[in-house]
Parts: sequence; structure tokens; C-alpha cells
Amino acid sequence: MFQAVVKTLCVASTRSVSRGILCTRHYCKKTPTKLRVSEAISGAELGANIKVQGWVRSVRPQKTNLFLNVNDGSSLQSLQIVATSELNDPLLTFGSAVEVTGTLKKSPHQKQTVELQAEQIHVIGECNPVDFPFKIKERHGLEYIRQFPHLRCRTNVFSSLLRIRSEATSAIHSYFKENGFVQINTPVITSNDCEGAGELFQVEPPSPENKEDQNFFSVPAFLTVSGQLHLEAMSGAFSKVYTFGPTFRAENSQSRRHLAEFYMVEAEVSFTQSLEDLTKVMEDMFRSATEQILAHCAEDVDLFHKHVTPGHRDTIDATLKRKFPMITYSEAIDILNRSSEKFAFPTDWGCDLQKEHEKYLVKHCGNIPVFVTDYPYDLKPFYARDNQDRPNHTAAAVDLLVPGVGELCGGSLREERLDLLRARLEELGLEDTYSWYLDLRSFGSVPHGGFGLGFERYLQCILGVDNIKDVIPFPRFSHSCLL
Repeated sequence: MFQAVVKTLCVASTRSVSRGILCTRHYCKKTPTKLRVSEAISGAELGANIKVQGWVRSVRPQKTNLFLNVNDGSSLQSLQIVATSELNDPLLTFGSAVEVTGTLKKSPHQKQTVELQAEQIHVIGECNPVDFPFKIKERHGLEYIRQFPHLRCRTNVFSSLLRIRSEATSAIHSYFKENGFVQINTPVITSNDCEGAGELFQVEPPSPENKEDQNFFSVPAFLTVSGQLHLEAMSGAFSKVYTFGPTFRAENSQSRRHLAEFYMVEAEVSFTQSLEDLTKVMEDMFRSATEQILAHCAEDVDLFHKHVTPGHRDTIDATLKRKFPMITYSEAIDILNRSSEKFAFPTDWGCDLQKEHEKYLVKHCGNIPVFVTDYPYDLKPFYARDNQDRPNHTAAAVDLLVPGVGELCGGSLREERLDLLRARLEELGLEDTYSWYLDLRSFGSVPHGGFGLGFERYLQCILGVDNIKDVIPFPRFSHSCLL
């Protein structure tokens, strides 16, 4: 009886006569469920009428059937679309954007678990496959696709990189949140040169008609090279703080390891007089983020480890299994001087370690990350804590060196002793510039320290990518600012 009533209501609601015209209303027709490709592939709505939207990765027309692979960026895998040849369209080409509705069913083929039996295929955006720089049956190298920063996200390898980058960002934020750190949004525009290297982009408005308005901020302003000094200000009220954002270096370099704009993860820990407190955070964060990426982006990481950097997975697995060793700078110099390697740069005590030195030290320690501590005092910025040791005068500083990349993290205990800090700033002629920094040591100062991690270098490390320009969406470097 109930079914009969429902059937009657449906018929009555779908057909009515109004002013002599027969009208059909689709009150009972179910709207297709819109799914991402990753959701469809998981079989979440098996047997249901669904709709997917994405870009065509392959087209295989046959006499009676049409096969498409469609991807929307949610997964490395594409969804196979099966349709009758009547639904073929000359505009259905590699790279075109489509909307497909149909029934999600189990696939009889071993290559995929599900397929979409298409009822409608609508071309949203055309793509001329002749002009499109990526070809359907070619595997393009990273150097080639780097020429097309506006299009390279359409390739498998770069879409995988972007998903990994997104997951890595989430993993780092999760680590800090779970360990009691407060996120601080440090400014992009600053009047400080934190690193003291002078490699700054100055921020200026267009030339004003009124010369009195020439300095927009009344003082010279620059794009930040580090959020550290601002984090130190915050560490006077919070015991653990961090920031994650863009930083800039006006370094005239087109090398494989430098960018003019890149992202830094920086943290500051109060109430510590131990470098081991900092190295523990560095190592734990590295492990936590890497394990999350391997768990949540397994297919994307495998694409790199199998096709871009074969064998690199063994390096990552070894890294996660062993504790990172720690050596002093003096021990590192001894290791370099005892080696039979012919280095291009000198290895005397007091020299700055170059990439060739860093890579050798990593290899010497078992090809896993290694901490190097207690660098020469004169090599480090004014804020590094003086160890007050002789005859070798060192600072309580630490770098984390990793396979393939060299330096990944750099940090130090900060000089909390007002008299020593003032003397160092006076020596450098910076006392007036950093008077506010001296204030931090006058009002409730505590021993503290921190570090910075280059985010793009971290991605290079876990994926084995050689060129830093291949792990950032839009690389900026000298003589190149496309888009």
C-alpha cells in the first residue's frame, strides 16, 4: 500500500497539465553525486550515479567504445571512463577539461579496480594537443618541464611534487602543534638584516613627486631574510614559538641550491642552555614529517624514488632507522684533513664548510644526517652564544647536514648575556640599529635558542631531487621571475 502511494505521488508530481501544455518535472530523479577522482577510485560510491570533473590524460577511441583517463589532481592515479563511441567528440583530446556523469562500477580489468560507465561527457575546456608542450606518450624530464612554470602542474611528476609539498606543510604544522609550539606570523617587510650578509631586497614605492615621501616607512625597509629576530621577541612571552613563511635573498646565483624566494621553518625555544634541546627538535621534526609524508603520499613519493631518483628510498629508510650522529666542527675539520679526497676549497680550522665538505662528512658518517656543532665564533652572526673557549674560539651553533643537499638546518643558542651582546654589537657598529634587541636582554631575559630549516631543501632531501627549482611552484632566481 505504501509503495503504491509513493508511486502515485511520483507520477502525479512529474506530470501535470498547465494551460494545455504537458509538463514533465523531475522531482524523483536523483542528482549525480559529485566526487573527486581519488574518492571515485576508492570505490566509495560503487554502483551510484556520480559526476567527476577533471582533465583528460589519455584518449583511446575504438570502434564501439571510447576509453578516457581523467585526473583532477587529487590522486596520482586517473579514473578510467568507459563510454560508447557515440559520446566521442573531436574536442576530447589530451589535456582537455571535461565533466563526466555515469555509474561507478567494478572494473573487469586488473589495471584498475573501478571504472565509470559514462552516460554524458561534456567538454568544458578545449586543448590543442599539437601546441600543448607535453605529449601524451612522452616522459618529460624535470629540466624540460621547468621551462613551463604555468603548465608544469599538468604533468604527473610535478602534480605529485605539489601534493607532497602540501602534505609536508601540514606535517610540519602538526608536529609543532602537537609539541606545544605557538605559531607566529613574522613580517615579510622588515628593517633588519638578520643574517648580516647584506643580501637584501630593498622595498621602495615608485619614485614620488614629493621627495619628502621618498621613504615610505621613514627607514630603509627590506624583504625578510629570516623571521628569527621577531621570534626572539616573541620568546620573551612564549616558551616555544615557530614561524613558517617566505624569505628572500638577493644572492646573484643560478646554482642548483639557491633561490631568491624560498620558504623557511624557524623555531625558538626558551629556557634552554643546551644545543641538544635544539637538535632533538630538529631530528624529531624531520622524522615526524617524513613518516607522515611516506604514509599519506606513498604513490607520489614512489614516483620520484622509482623514476626520478632510483635508489634514493634506501637512503631515506636508513635515515629513519638510525639516530643522527653529532660531531664538533673541530672533529669535522680533522675528518676532512685526514681524507684522501681532493677538495676545491681549503679545510683549515676557521674556514666555512662548503657543500663538497658537507657532502663528504655525511658520507663519512654513514650517508645519514649528521649534526655539526661549535663553529668558529667569527663565522657566526652576532646573536650566536659565545662559548668563551680557548685556544679555538667557538660559538654554540649547530648545522644539520643531510645526504644530497648538505646544510638543511642552521641554529644556535642565542647570546643572552647583556654585556657580551652589547660588546659584540659595538664591535660590529650595530648597537644603535639593534637597541631594541638589547632591550630583550634587559626585561625578563632567559637563555634560549633556535634554528631555521630550508623547506625546499627538505623536499630535495626526501625526494632526492637535485635542483631546488624543481621543488617549488614558481622558482625565483637571478635573471628569472616568470609570471
